[in-house]
Amino acid sequence: MNLADMLCFADIGQLNKIAGNYACDCKSNSKNELIQTILWAMGRRESFDRAIGELSIEDIRFISTLLFENKPAYSLEDLIARAGQCRFDAPSGQGDRSREMIAGFMSKGWLFNGVSRHNRFLFQMPDDLKKKACDALVRRFSASLEPAEEPPAYRDEHLLIADDILHFLRFIDREDVPLTADGAIYKRVLHHLLDGMAVKEKPLSGGGWRFGYGRRFREYPERFSLIYDYCYYRDLIREEEGRLTLTELGRERAQSRRREDLLQIFKLWVRLYKGAIPNLTALANWVNLLAVRWITLESLGRCLKPLIKPFYYDTPDSILEHRVVKMMAHLGLVRLGEHSGLGTVLQVTPLADSVIRGVRVGDEEIIRLPERPA
Repeated sequence: MNLADMLCFADIGQLNKIAGNYACDCKSNSKNELIQTILWAMGRRESFDRAIGELSIEDIRFISTLLFENKPAYSLEDLIARAGQCRFDAPSGQGDRSREMIAGFMSKGWLFNGVSRHNRFLFQMPDDLKKKACDALVRRFSASLEPAEEPPAYRDEHLLIADDILHFLRFIDREDVPLTADGAIYKRVLHHLLDGMAVKEKPLSGGGWRFGYGRRFREYPERFSLIYDYCYYRDLIREEEGRLTLTELGRERAQSRRREDLLQIFKLWVRLYKGAIPNLTALANWVNLLAVRWITLESLGRCLKPLIKPFYYDTPDSILEHRVVKMMAHLGLVRLGEHSGLGTVLQVTPLADSVIRGVRVGDEEIIRLPERPA
């Protein structure tokens, strides 16, 4: 439903608040005049950009959770929870502040409730307004981006992660893969397995914290951890009696040499990482919109790091670079290169837009993981 439709369902009180927010000069008791004036005011790009420019960082975090979802409506409790997650300092009185934020979005004409008798207690954001808000935020963020020339060499992994999932399945099909008491692949076997992959990684060495980004993130390097967890949650592999084996479906995949769909791998990545990075879907979408051309990672960080909440020892810097951009590169969605004067540069690949826009992951689909190792 678009803005014009929702304005028709709004009561005269909300219409007057919206009109006042945009300094509209019209009769306060004429619903038709209010609607026409509001549509004119909100339709002006300079007026809308000014409203976007006045948003606080908490407001931007909040609206980012709404822009990239296909969810048709939200309960008040859902919106309060989302608004609360946008306050990284976790203060007291969070519920009151969240309600104030929601009321502010309603006075801007960006949220409406009760637009039909079937969902009068639910809130919606107009579809056309999502597009306008997204475009305006891209313009705001882009002012901070530093463009770069295409680097002399760059890494584009394309669909190699699908190739390496198949390599993993075929390896298990022909090799005996024993597991430790903790259920991990023995290092000597893991060395042999990783050596045969298109993208090389080394087994982990030493200690250090590793939790929150996958079922086997503690035992394996990032990319292989995702590959392993994908195969586990897609019921392609089985851990039993001290051995790693293929399921019937996994054996069929290995023998038919059928490659996995990149969209499904992306969805699993979001589900695994969303517990630690609640706004991961929004961050992936912002990378997709902002890195259409080669830009520096540092300038992208200036835009997106304020949207990222630290996760234990992971800072916004490390989350953006290692958990988001690096993993998007492993998924074939981002190209990475180095410039002598600019440092790391990136650009999204032709695969990125279709894959990222194709995923819609709700909170109920998060794979819940222990926050800390036992």
